[in-house]
Amino acid sequence: MKFSEGFKKFGTVKTSRGVTHREWAPGAKEMFITGDFNDWNRTSHPLRKDDFGVWFIEIPNKRDGSPAIPHASKIKLVVVSEGGMHLERIPAWTPFAVQNPETYLYDGVFWDPPTEWKYSWKKGVPTHMKKPKSLRIYECHVGMGSNDPKVGTYAEFAENVLPQIKHLGYNALQIMAIQEHAYYASFGYHVTNFFAVSSRSGTPEDVKMLIDRAHEMGIYVLMDIVHSHASSNSMDGLNSFDGTDHQYFHGGEQGYHTGWDSRCFNYGHWEVLRFLLSNIRWYMDEYHFDGFRYDGVTSMLYKHHGIGMCFTGNYNEYFGLHVDMDACIYMMLANEVIHKGYPESGLTIAEDVSGMPTLCRPVEEGGIGFDARLGMAIPDKWIEILKKLSDEQWDMFDIVHTLTNRRWQENTIVYAESHDQAMVGDKTIAFWLMDKEMYSNMSTSQYPTPIIERGIALHKMIRLLTYSLGGEGYLSFMGNEFGHPEWIDFPREGNGFSYHHARRRWDLAHNEDLRYKFLFRFDAKMHKMASETPFCYPQAHQYVVTQTNEDMVIAFEKGNRLLFVFNFHTSNSYTGYRFGTWWGGKYKIALDSDALEFDGQGRVHHDVVHQTHEEWFNKRPYWLE
Repeated sequence: MKFSEGFKKFGTVKTSRGVTHREWAPGAKEMFITGDFNDWNRTSHPLRKDDFGVWFIEIPNKRDGSPAIPHASKIKLVVVSEGGMHLERIPAWTPFAVQNPETYLYDGVFWDPPTEWKYSWKKGVPTHMKKPKSLRIYECHVGMGSNDPKVGTYAEFAENVLPQIKHLGYNALQIMAIQEHAYYASFGYHVTNFFAVSSRSGTPEDVKMLIDRAHEMGIYVLMDIVHSHASSNSMDGLNSFDGTDHQYFHGGEQGYHTGWDSRCFNYGHWEVLRFLLSNIRWYMDEYHFDGFRYDGVTSMLYKHHGIGMCFTGNYNEYFGLHVDMDACIYMMLANEVIHKGYPESGLTIAEDVSGMPTLCRPVEEGGIGFDARLGMAIPDKWIEILKKLSDEQWDMFDIVHTLTNRRWQENTIVYAESHDQAMVGDKTIAFWLMDKEMYSNMSTSQYPTPIIERGIALHKMIRLLTYSLGGEGYLSFMGNEFGHPEWIDFPREGNGFSYHHARRRWDLAHNEDLRYKFLFRFDAKMHKMASETPFCYPQAHQYVVTQTNEDMVIAFEKGNRLLFVFNFHTSNSYTGYRFGTWWGGKYKIALDSDALEFDGQGRVHHDVVHQTHEEWFNKRPYWLE
């Protein structure tokens, strides 16, 4: 575990005598540290290099006892390459970075606030939350969390959004775009400064406050961490840090991701392993993050990064010389650090589209060690259906197959849509269902049009069916729970640098005169039922009783004595519809998407007790109507 504590030695570290700075840059010929502390003198503070390519300097405190480098001082490194080029670089381990308003480049910041400015963790609030048995994840982006067209702050999110997440019944928060990234529109996935939290939304102390507040509410906090690639920026990132193209990354074509215009790590380098493993520990120890959602795992697993691949499930696609074994070993080590170092809280989720076998099995079994993978085929299937088919053409067998097609004893986090499906060029599920009518026909003062009525009904059913049949944990991106319209588009030249689509319209969900409130209520009711009668958790009982395209009905057992029945028919309602079940006894309605409180037609009577009959039906020993 000491190997993963590089942040205690590398970067700018305060000591009793002053500060030290260590930096790994084996290809550099010379190195100097400069900044506010020395009036940006580029040569007055040289570092010396050891046999392992690590540069070091100790800067003593001033004669009056004041710190060698004051808190919030901007600092940079001057790296002299073997070819004699003088390169300005941000320290790789910088804990904070801010944008220079004149050059638009970033500067590293020495972060050592005085005691009265440091965030004080609340007493009685756990450092880390225990892993929830049933994960209900709320995926969020703090910068987009404001109702106003601007970059939201950590403080605003803690004040305005966390209470809503708690009210809805989510027990886990997954925060995107924490690591500093020079390009806002990258959604946080082109990281420039790995140990620095994004300064757009506040300071490191603000992030600590946000996480502490979430823990106080009983909410588990996941960080969306990017270790699959890095920004190709060199002036404010890791690219060509020491003047070579092969320090942190593979050299040549192997080190460049053509699809993302980014650099790919060389996980075979010891110092790259130290850097990335320490990055995990930094966010868990310094900020109290509980676990991680690993981005871009498919790119890490294979030397081809998944580019141009259409994975079919053939095992030749998963095993061979095209697999990056160094990356696999890194992920095993990372999972061991997280699970062994934080056994009660540590949890990891892999974003993998390939379906790599044993990705989510323990390392001691020969697996890569993740706790779960994202069910990425499921949102793609819903978007495909909504784009290509009318309601009458939906194939119940295809939907059920997609929802249940997952690796045995490898947990899946299921979702109907995340941030990916709402990016510019695509639309949210609600917008696919109701489109332009969402602008004019969502008022409760008028009877809903057929498109609005059907759209609201399908939005609820799609989410509940996905939640209940698709996996062992559930995820939703912020705002989608109430049918957020339109799409996501960050400010850029093509949209006049507008924030109009880079925010969340919370006012829609809380406007009593609009129908969004019904979707918001239904989402809360789903999670209330999942909390009181769990059904989405590892190794939960699941059996599809019936699926029929003629009636457009799907029925299945889930969890402990829960029966889910979905009628997707566009015009038929059924009475006395019979289906089998394993459990005999009496049943009552637990959740009804057609209830009046959720803007339905109220066709199901909640006071009816349904008694099973002991007779085999649908290959089950009991049936009921």
